[in-house]
Amino acid sequence: MELTLLGTGAPDGLPRPECPCAACATARGARARAATSLLVDDALLLDLTPGAVFAAARAGHSLTGVRQVLLTHPHDGPAVELPAGLPPAGRVPDGRELTLISGHRIRAVPMDAPGTGYEVTAPEGERLLYMPPGAAPAGLTDRVAEPYDMVVGDVTGRPDAVARLRAVEAIGPATEVIAVHIDHNTPPGPELDRRLAASGARTVPDGTTLVVGDYHAVPDVPRRTLVTGGARSGKSVEAERRLETFPEVVYVATGGSRDSDAEWAARIGLHRERRPAAWRTEETCELVELLESDGPPLLIDCLSLWLTDAMDRVDAWSDAAWANGGETALRERIAELVGAVRGTRRTVVTVTNEVGSGVVPATAAGRRFRDELGRLNAAFADECEHVLLVVAGQALALRG
Repeated sequence: MELTLLGTGAPDGLPRPECPCAACATARGARARAATSLLVDDALLLDLTPGAVFAAARAGHSLTGVRQVLLTHPHDGPAVELPAGLPPAGRVPDGRELTLISGHRIRAVPMDAPGTGYEVTAPEGERLLYMPPGAAPAGLTDRVAEPYDMVVGDVTGRPDAVARLRAVEAIGPATEVIAVHIDHNTPPGPELDRRLAASGARTVPDGTTLVVGDYHAVPDVPRRTLVTGGARSGKSVEAERRLETFPEVVYVATGGSRDSDAEWAARIGLHRERRPAAWRTEETCELVELLESDGPPLLIDCLSLWLTDAMDRVDAWSDAAWANGGETALRERIAELVGAVRGTRRTVVTVTNEVGSGVVPATAAGRRFRDELGRLNAAFADECEHVLLVVAGQALALRG
């Protein structure tokens, strides 16, 4: 089954008309995207958009052989003129199935937002799922018999759609996930590619033709990622974003709870509000046991609080205790953690802090913490495939 993406943008396209934002200002040339529209084997058109005929021609295709035009979502803008020779466009009720003269079978898939998804099965058996903007499949409870060959949908706007499909194994290790409905609230260029790759997805330029079910290199999701940055740099948000397409995540809070500390409670509350409801939280500094066990991905937030606990345990704040075995004990605990990271089979995203770029601490204990965190970060980063530095909410790839 051959799929041509006539457009890959949001319903208003990218750049949006008359929008002065930075994303729209840079969406030129190959980065410009028309409203998403899919042409399947020159026989099925999913979403009729302005300029579809010309977009098909530029991609080396024609719409003259289209036997069915299906819409996935309400079109609130001006009416789109139906090109001559095309059958009327319409939506199919949820659950209904169609069979085209070309042999393609189509099933309308219910969504949790206004619109309809379509499962398309080729005569040869390849399976494609296409979802409308801002929508995810509704009512998924049972595991499916086999995963889709390709899933096309709003990965940036609804990452939980990918998580839901993974939870029932509708997205498997070989499923190609293509992000469409790209809007101006997504980062441009390489940053978008990096975020999608972390989810096992990718996007392609308008006019790209893909072969559904053909062999392809699915983006390799890194097993270990370290996210570092200064205070309020956005590093925790970045770490959470890298796991939002996974159906289950264990959030490891190394700071624990602090009785009668209202400011700390407010911080914890903000973190919990951002996280998906399906994520589970564990408040612990026993990271080695978690890393050595099997299970869903881990989000560890953060190493600096883990180090604080580790230094508390050996009384590293005291010069005397530090000289009388505290330094050796801390080194052993850090080596144990680094070894567990090296050998883990789980997907792990870890947050840490950069504290060595500012004012030199006034006390020996403060300087000791700064130095030990720097050493820990370096050792931990050596074991990670991806290392990111977050500055002013922007993630810079240091490795991977």
